[in-house]
Amino acid sequence: MHEMSLAEGIRSIVQDQARTHGFTRVKTLRLEIGRFAGVEKPALAFAFDVVMRGSPAEGTRLEMIDLPGRALCYDCMKTVEIAERLDPCPDCGGGKLIPEGGDEMRIKDMEVA
Repeated sequence: MHEMSLAEGIRSIVQDQARTHGFTRVKTLRLEIGRFAGVEKPALAFAFDVVMRGSPAEGTRLEMIDLPGRALCYDCMKTVEIAERLDPCPDCGGGKLIPEGGDEMRIKDMEVA
């Protein structure tokens, strides 16, 4: 379950930011998660609750924002949104797509006190 290690990485970031900026509590944490990131959101939510105990993010409301998959189509030279990595181009039907996004996961922002 790599979601546990993802949650531990988030905890490290929160603790570093708390030391740097002097806050003691995170009220809300917003994560952007790409469609192809391979993150099981229910597992991440569970891991987040467990890992954040004893940290400034204990009891934090976690919001997960879905980001679409994107690819560059070499047939029509457009960047398009795709639902699956091997989908054809939704504009021209071409099959020469190179994924350009949708595999990221990042903290968008935190509401702190």
